[in-house]
Amino acid sequence: MLFMVIERFCDEVGGLSAVGERFKARGRMIPEGSGVAYVTSWMAADGSCCYQLMESPTREALDGWIGAWHDLVEFEVSPVVTSAEFWARRT
Repeated sequence: MLFMVIERFCDEVGGLSAVGERFKARGRMIPEGSGVAYVTSWMAADGSCCYQLMESPTREALDGWIGAWHDLVEFEVSPVVTSAEFWARRT
């Protein structure tokens, strides 16, 4: 399954700088064996948030990864499908 994850950086705990430092030191921190895979991401032009496309067997499988960042980031997670898949299901 694909999930669009919107990450909003918490300014009161260092915001973008804290997230960048942790990422440089520890990487994406996806738990091994979780079945979760990073697909791609985009940053807001002002650096206030990140939009990530993640692949995961279930929504719950994302919880280990989210837990590694929850002190610095607020997460919004939505299941998504490609446009082609969406329209193919409608016919």
